[in-house]
Order: sequence, then C-alpha cells, then structure tokens
Amino acid sequence: MDVGVFIPIGNNGWLISKTSPQYKPSFDLNKEIVVKAEEYGMDFALSMIKLRGFGGETEFWDYNLESFTLMAGLAAVTSKIQLYATAATLVLPPAIMARMATTIDSISNGRFGVNLVTGWQRPEYSQMGMWPGDEYFASRYDYLDEYIKVVKELWATGKSDFKGEFFQMDDCRMLPKPSREIPIICAGQSASGMAFTAKHGNYNFCFGKGVNTPTAFAPTAARLQEAAEKAEREVDSAVLMMVIADETDEKAMAKWELYKEGQDFGATDWMTQQGAADKKSGKDTNVRDMTDPTSVVNFNMGTLVGSYEKVAAMLDEIATVPGCGGVLLTFDDFIQGMDDYGKKIQPLMKSRQHINHSAAV
Repeated sequence: MDVGVFIPIGNNGWLISKTSPQYKPSFDLNKEIVVKAEEYGMDFALSMIKLRGFGGETEFWDYNLESFTLMAGLAAVTSKIQLYATAATLVLPPAIMARMATTIDSISNGRFGVNLVTGWQRPEYSQMGMWPGDEYFASRYDYLDEYIKVVKELWATGKSDFKGEFFQMDDCRMLPKPSREIPIICAGQSASGMAFTAKHGNYNFCFGKGVNTPTAFAPTAARLQEAAEKAEREVDSAVLMMVIADETDEKAMAKWELYKEGQDFGATDWMTQQGAADKKSGKDTNVRDMTDPTSVVNFNMGTLVGSYEKVAAMLDEIATVPGCGGVLLTFDDFIQGMDDYGKKIQPLMKSRQHINHSAAV
C-alpha cells in the first residue's frame, strides 16, 4: 500500500479548531514536511488548491499557497517522492495546465502528477467573476471530460484541434512533451465523478469515515472498482485519513477531545452552507457531510486516534480493503506527526515492511 501526505497548503491544516496547532502556510513548512516524507520512504505528497477560506475566529483557510508553484519548488528540493499538484480547472485553461505540468515533470525528472478538481465552492470563483452559474453543478464532469481530453492530446502529440461544447482548440501547440505519461487523480464521490476517474484517472481519492473505523470506506472503494470494470481499466482508491497519535491511547484521545472542544463554529457553519449549495449533482468532489457532530472539526474525515501501535495496526487494516492502493495522511501537528509516523508508526506496519527504516533511527 502506498502512503502519502496531504501537505498543509492552507493555514491550520485540516482542523477547524481554536485549540489545535495554529500556523500559517509557507514554503519552508511544506518543504520540511515533504523532505521528511521522502526520508521516511513515503510514496507521494499532494497539495490541494483553495482560493477562498471559511473565515471564523481562526480565519480557516483564508491563508493559502498556490498548488503548482509550490510543487515546482518542492520538485527542485526532492529526488524520489512523487508529487501531485491540484488544478482548479475552472480558472486554469487546459493548454496552460498541460504546459505547467510538463514543466514540473522536467523539474522533478518524471515525478509529477495532477489532481483535477471541478470546483464546488461558488465564492472561490464568483469573487473573481469566474463562476459560470449554478447550472455548472450538473455539468461539471462533462466539462472536465473535455478538459482532460485536450490536456492528454497535448501531452501525447504536442498539438490539439479539439472541438467541444466547452473547449475549442485551433491548432494548439505545446512542446516539449512530458517525459512520461503524467498520472491523473481525482476525488469524485458521486457516480459521475467515479465514472470520470475510471475513464481517465490512475487513482481516485475517497474519504475515510468515522473515528477508529479504518475500513469503513470499503463500500466507496467497491463502487470505484465497479466503475473501473465498466471502463475496462484498473483504477485504485486512495483513502484520506487524519492521524492523531501519542504514546498511549489516552493521551491521543485527550488531544482529539481538546480539538473538538475548540471547534470554530463560524468556519464550520460557513463551509456547511457552501456544501449545501450543490442542489443538482449530489455529494461530489470535496463536498463533505457536516451534519454528523462526531468529527465536524476535521471535515468528518476518517480519523485514527491512539497509540503508535494502535495507529500502525489500523493503517494495516486499511491495506486489506479490496481496491485500496494507498492512504493519504494528514496530521494534527504535521512536523511532529511526520516524525512520529516515520520513527514510531511505520516501522510497526506489516504493510510497510519493504521500506528501509534506517531514516527512523
């Protein structure tokens, strides 16, 4: 099972809390995290894109770096780890994205991939006058299908004359071509989102569920497998999980309870309102169900809380889910979390025994 880190390109990572670690994003912070990830034998690092935050007392995600430029910088200071940037396809034309990705492919010597997002949070785009209207909710994957066709034509042949509903290329040229077939990932949770990834992608990110229920995402992974079979392709799921670990279960759970007590209601309420704006296509990319109070403080993502031994065992359980090819980790405290993972958790994982743990000494 591949293991990656979802780096904190936005302030405070993925905890919408006044009592969790508070920090602003920077290149130096993300460089330290990704260099550690590479040293500990992690397989990949992914950065999201967020163009407007949720506010509240913590100004959650009001501070955000840009994904492609960040990953270009990280490509220059790493040598082995795979790197993924996220393309906000509503505001980044396909021919420009194709060229940017090819450039980072060159910087990284063939270690770069792209995460495609359709855009669901209207204010991110309407603030710039670039929201196409709410009818877009129902057609976003038709748009994305044309988008990636243009991109793949340019990567494969260096030119495109694609003519569609959303994009019309006129002898569009792009050279040089990338050094390899650049991998594509997506995070669609709806039937249309999974069908898109099954047709065009290499991985589909899905959300873990609940606290200390590591295999609860299995039905979602199974849905992707069904979509991949229909498309006659092999596409795996990679599940998103937050790790909150300590020396004992009690210490780890105490941190988790503290974070929940500090919930920034202004930010979570705003996010809930935005998620409810999609009335036409159902639950989809990055839209989370915030009605469950169990872990609203971290987007209700799957959460692994416990001792290093317990977290290692739960990560091994994830590896047993059919169709799961990887796990994408977030941490409450990323710097400490990376060291705890590399030195105290990964060496205990049966699914990671192929990793050289010398860096953990």
